[in-house]
Amino acid sequence: MALGEQDLSYVRTLVYDASAIVIEPGKEYLVEARLDPLAREAGFASLGHLVTHLRGTVRNGLHARVVEAMTTNETTFFRDVHPFELLKAEVLPRLLEARKASKRITIWCGASSTGQEPYTIAMLLREHFSGLADWRISIVATDLSTAVLERAKAGVYSHLEVNRGLPAPLLVKYFEKAGASFRLKPEITRMVEFRSLNLTASWPSLGPVDIVFLRNVLIYFDVPTKKKILGRVHDLLPQDGVLFLGGAETTLNLDDRFRRIETKTGRGGAYTKTDGGPLKGPPGRSF
Repeated sequence: MALGEQDLSYVRTLVYDASAIVIEPGKEYLVEARLDPLAREAGFASLGHLVTHLRGTVRNGLHARVVEAMTTNETTFFRDVHPFELLKAEVLPRLLEARKASKRITIWCGASSTGQEPYTIAMLLREHFSGLADWRISIVATDLSTAVLERAKAGVYSHLEVNRGLPAPLLVKYFEKAGASFRLKPEITRMVEFRSLNLTASWPSLGPVDIVFLRNVLIYFDVPTKKKILGRVHDLLPQDGVLFLGGAETTLNLDDRFRRIETKTGRGGAYTKTDGGPLKGPPGRSF
């Protein structure tokens, strides 16, 4: 049964208050698709009964589960390809050279969902950057949803998930069979630290962060929230740090202290500070 406007309005307000994510008009189908399974699992006869219960009780764990269900985003290994090509070809070589004295690099994935993005970065480092045994390479992955973080920590993926974007040689090299699924080997899972973090609440200390992946999450926020988050990221990055956004996202008209990194393909979705110095590829390299 479709939700009435009052119930939809309640869900929109609940999700916005908890996460600042905006459920736009026309997304009623998404609310029902995400919450119908939760209503059944929680023992309610319908989604309407679930919302009625939520409206009549003090906010508790069930309210949190509704928010998590509505804020869980789809992800894949090597999603969109180009950002990871840019990371491998230019961003990491440049920052590794700049950090050779401290031998320390920190990468933050701010909306890591079920873990494919940070694990992609871990595999990329293993494959293409040898000689880092005495470096401290930190990959910190955060998400609002505790449920997806638990899945990410487990590092277990279905046949469908490993067949979406993951090159076959990496599947063979870094995964092992786990029944009908595939489990990442410890050499990859131990490279990533998962933490719970709400992008719109206070941020715990992340330490110096050289690269921020904040892909395909800003599109869910209103303009004031986007500006607030970008401002925080700007303060977190060093002058030569790099921010990766999704293909449909930009800092334009939101924070003029960032500029897009120009590549030959025009792809990659990477930004640096306006006073962060040039970022150009090596001679003869195409991005």
